[in-house]
Amino acid sequence: MFRSEYADVPPLELPIHEAVLARAAEYGSTPALIDGTDGTTLTYEQVDRFHRRVAAALAEAGVRKGDVLALHSPNTIAFPTAFYAATRAGASVTTVHPLATAEEFGKQLKDSAARWIVTVSPLLETARRAAELAGGVEEIFVCDSAAGHRSLIDMLASAAPEPMVDIDPVEDVAALPYSSGTTGIPKGVMLTHRQIATNLAQLEPLITAGPGDRILAVLPFFHIYGLTALMNAPLRKGATVVVLPRFDLETFLAAIQNHRITGLYVAPPIVLALAKHPLVAQYDLSSLKYVVSAAAPLDAALAAACSRRLGLPPVGQAYGMTELSPGTHVVPLEAMAQAPAGTVGKLIAGTEMRIVSLDDPGEDLGPGASGEILIRGPQVMKGYLGRPDATAAMIDEDGWLHTGDIGHVDEAGWLFVVDRVKELIKYKGFQVAPAELEALLLTHPGVADAAVIGVYNEDGNEAPHAYVVRQPSAPELSAGEIMMYVAEHVAPYKRVRNVTFIDGVPRAASGKILRRELRAAHKEPS
Repeated sequence: MFRSEYADVPPLELPIHEAVLARAAEYGSTPALIDGTDGTTLTYEQVDRFHRRVAAALAEAGVRKGDVLALHSPNTIAFPTAFYAATRAGASVTTVHPLATAEEFGKQLKDSAARWIVTVSPLLETARRAAELAGGVEEIFVCDSAAGHRSLIDMLASAAPEPMVDIDPVEDVAALPYSSGTTGIPKGVMLTHRQIATNLAQLEPLITAGPGDRILAVLPFFHIYGLTALMNAPLRKGATVVVLPRFDLETFLAAIQNHRITGLYVAPPIVLALAKHPLVAQYDLSSLKYVVSAAAPLDAALAAACSRRLGLPPVGQAYGMTELSPGTHVVPLEAMAQAPAGTVGKLIAGTEMRIVSLDDPGEDLGPGASGEILIRGPQVMKGYLGRPDATAAMIDEDGWLHTGDIGHVDEAGWLFVVDRVKELIKYKGFQVAPAELEALLLTHPGVADAAVIGVYNEDGNEAPHAYVVRQPSAPELSAGEIMMYVAEHVAPYKRVRNVTFIDGVPRAASGKILRRELRAAHKEPS
């Protein structure tokens, strides 16, 4: 068993809005959130006051403890206000990908039993359709403005009393993001107030920001990485968060230059752009002090190329997953220059890890040996909503969460993630469940059978590749038709990027798809 070398931190038993905004009055007029496109700024005093007013209006509208509110929005400076207002009113927030189709959104609404939606006007039609498909939604609010819908701006004028909700940080769910875990369809991950807040405290000594630091929020807040690293953590410490709604390289570089960004939390595709794109040379990025990459594996050579080009310490990595609130490992800021290339970091405070044999899961392995990574600590999720069997498959009776990732630890305690047991595809950091795409493919009348694996493209991104068996009645079915069919039903990041037609899908006697055989066949030279 491997234990963190850092001193334990006591569990932070506070509602997440208190854990993050407890010092808002102290930070007062310090800019908390800046719109990176138009410069609109909210101070800490405003974020504190605004989220309390919106919480009052939500309570007046009928939001009660135990309700689920779906937050369906790209990154905006209103997103944190909506999130903390909902938790202050006693709701759990299920974050929704802004590119989700109405079908995907509707499934999440139904599964989470969400009664309320907060969205933005450009996404309103999708939200309305999703609400119709799911049923049970009481009202749809908007962050900006839309005819026939109450807006957060209007709600700031509420004279209703601030709700005084008795929140149990240990048991009450603050966030309900959806994750596929190691396999299967997306499931609601129940993260309590204490789990998220304690993870902030665990990460704080190793990778922190404070007044005067400027963090660029380009990765999405709806994703647990963005929610923690770009929203909760910097706002807890008085840093300024510059918000961008999406990644566009020119806008991104201009924001770093114009807002004098000091810290970047990114995913590997952005590291690639920083390392190789010619546009980078046209901007002054000298304010940057560090770059941290997470959400997907980062090639060590690419990390080194990025740091050389920017004249910075080596790009640091972090490791975790939604089910872990999300962090377990990080390269400390002060150790970035000394950390071995390719490591995802060391165990954060209060966290334990085992590396177990893939052949004998009961056998613990020592330094240098690769096996499945198991994690135990206060950040382990409460469980999957309404899925006790899936929870039991993920977290064993001794509290160890089985990550599905394969890695090894060196003698100094640095973790290296080398592969994964799990079937999940990570496209630009977003989870794509092969089972979800396979189920969709089988609804096409020309498809007899299908399997999906992740294949790395020339940009180093793992993308969905479908292996399809045609129905005898559809011999002319083309790859283009298959890709278009999938694209019509899923968010862009889930689209199938390549199709191979085969005579039969390899399966075990149990019927389970043998994806390893498909991966091996794909790697063989043609």
